[in-house]
Amino acid sequence: MAQRPIVEFWYDFASTYSYLTAMRIERAADTAGIGLLWRPFLLGPIFAAQGWTTSPFNIFPGKGRYMWRDLEREAARLRIPFCRPKPFPQNSLLGARVALVGSDRGWAPRFTRLVFTEEFGNGRDIGETAVIADILSGLGLDAAAVLSEAVSDPTKLRLRRIGEEAQARGVFGAPTLITEDGEMFWGNDRLERALDWATDDRTRRADVPV
Repeated sequence: MAQRPIVEFWYDFASTYSYLTAMRIERAADTAGIGLLWRPFLLGPIFAAQGWTTSPFNIFPGKGRYMWRDLEREAARLRIPFCRPKPFPQNSLLGARVALVGSDRGWAPRFTRLVFTEEFGNGRDIGETAVIADILSGLGLDAAAVLSEAVSDPTKLRLRRIGEEAQARGVFGAPTLITEDGEMFWGNDRLERALDWATDDRTRRADVPV
């Protein structure tokens, strides 16, 4: 049986459009016969390298107004909850660290969807440890043990290195999707294109004579 192609899903919990993608990517990828690699990271250092101290949606008010209305429309279309969180952007550091712990144990996708839902669906502050702990407990996990590992030096270092990898590979925003041949697709509206490309690339490789 041929191995399924893999698409990397780079996301930041503070990213509005990452929310939309996270809530629909598994079903879309499964339908396309594609595997996913969930890559939580932080946009803050990438924005800082461009001289930004906050989200561009805050820096450029017109862009921000459009984004919030667009998010409201898209959430309604996808039939997922929407609530504008305060503050915005939220502190996504702990969530990203916990997601890294979960990526080694198979529960990162479920955790990711729940974090996004609490933030953009219910308006809770994911920067609060209690919120993350509630999510972990709801998954049947030992919240105290997971949180302890999430704030350990190895996990902190791992997240920093993932951020460095993102910058080195040219990731500048979220969500970003990267196919096995290195093609990059940015934005929720490029999800289907990324999956199509990954499938087409597999077909091209199969047709190339050895």
